[in-house]
This record gives sequence, C-alpha cells and structure tokens, in this order.
Amino acid sequence: MAYSVDYRKRAVEYYHEGNTQAEVRAVFKISPATLRDWEARYEAGELKPNYPKTRKKRKLPSSDELIAIVEQNPDAFLREIGDDFGCSHQAVSKALAKLGITLKKRQSATKSVASKNANDSKKR
Repeated sequence: MAYSVDYRKRAVEYYHEGNTQAEVRAVFKISPATLRDWEARYEAGELKPNYPKTRKKRKLPSSDELIAIVEQNPDAFLREIGDDFGCSHQAVSKALAKLGITLKKRQSATKSVASKNANDSKKR
C-alpha cells in the first residue's frame, strides 16, 4: 500500500529542515531508498505514487480463434502459437487451460519398449 502524498511531503520537508536521514527514517519509519525516491520526486514536483499499477492485456485473440488454430495444427508447440499471435508461450498455455484444452500426452511406452521391458522382467 502506498503512503499518502501528505505523508511523503512531511517526511521530505522534515529532512529539508536540517534533520539527518537517520532521524527522518526513525521518525517516519521508512527505508533510505524510500527517502531518496521521495526526495527526487519532491524536487521534480510530483510526490504522487505510481499506484495503481496496471497489467498489460494479453495479445491472444478470442477463444474461438485459438481453438481453431489448435484444431488446424494439433502438433504445434505453444511457442509457435504464441509467435503467431505475438505473445508468450505462457499466455497461450494459460488461455488453453482456461478453455480446458490440455497438452498432448505421450504414451508411457511404445510397443517395442514395452515388449523389451516385459522380456527383461521375465528373465529376472
């Protein structure tokens, strides 16, 4: 949670009155980096906090378009789908998870490996 502009202004003005940084930090319970940041903002004339921060919107199209792409290219990597839409593979993964589309699964063993394992276990 951000400190109010009034609180920031009082802390910086207290420092400009001749008090040391240690005294300001003790009275206002702030870190040295916070005091430096507030002082720089005060000099620039803007003590307002950067909050609320906004998130970037995902670049994925509608769910219908995403489903169509996955149906057309079922073997496509998430990276490739992300490149098509100009977003990361994590965004594609999250969008597919919301749609209930899971990644393709690999069978635990192919026929040749399964038969080899069965033969090995019989020998023991």
